[in-house]
Amino acid sequence: MNPLSMNWPAVGAIYRFEMARFWRTGLQSIVAPVIATSLYFVVFGAAIGSRMASVDGIAYGAFIVPGLIMLSLLTQSIANASFGIYFPRFAGTIYEILSAPVSPFEIVLGYVGAAASKSILIGLIILATAALFVPLRIEHPLWMAAFLLLTAVTFSLFGFLIGLWADGFEKLQLVPLLVVTPLTFLGGSFYSIEMLPPFWRAVSLVNPVVYLISGFRWSFFGTSDVRVEISLAMTLIFLALCLGSVTWIFRTGYRLKS
Repeated sequence: MNPLSMNWPAVGAIYRFEMARFWRTGLQSIVAPVIATSLYFVVFGAAIGSRMASVDGIAYGAFIVPGLIMLSLLTQSIANASFGIYFPRFAGTIYEILSAPVSPFEIVLGYVGAAASKSILIGLIILATAALFVPLRIEHPLWMAAFLLLTAVTFSLFGFLIGLWADGFEKLQLVPLLVVTPLTFLGGSFYSIEMLPPFWRAVSLVNPVVYLISGFRWSFFGTSDVRVEISLAMTLIFLALCLGSVTWIFRTGYRLKS
């Protein structure tokens, strides 16, 4: 789509509406993740970290920072995007959006852009919070920003799909709680998969979240469980799958016109 021909005021209206809702619920949206991160540092960084000198030459408290950021990034991206598109469907206002002179791409850009912005902001706040607990270094800041942006956009698209699929509020939490969160905890957030026995290390490589966390951790410390090229490729593949699914939904009207 030609950027000059896009309805930018409409995209901006959707974006500003979603961001306004984010700021209205600041206590839940911002303070809660920061408190949760602080508790993780107290439990894992202090209690467990005191018994683990280092992992791959990195202090354990610093080692878990990329995993904690990625955990919040995935959950917040999915939650913000899924609720953002589900609520208009629930309230019936989705038909006003669909009948407006706004293309499907512009609708997705507004909702996904806002959800990604929220999760990136929370990720940066958590990064700043982590710096209060442990000394941090970021060896590849541009790659860190790239992985942060790609992951936020990808899982915001995934959350957008969940918001279109769900037919009740309980289903909005089904996939994040039963699938995404367990995969994140088992994806090397708090440990290196190299510490696992060979069989479980091979099983872990089936988990797509491993590649996200590994690539993100590499941008901090220059060390990873899998090659950074593979991590980037897996992220782009998942992004392409989400884009293809969203395109199909708007072409067929699945869950939008019924």
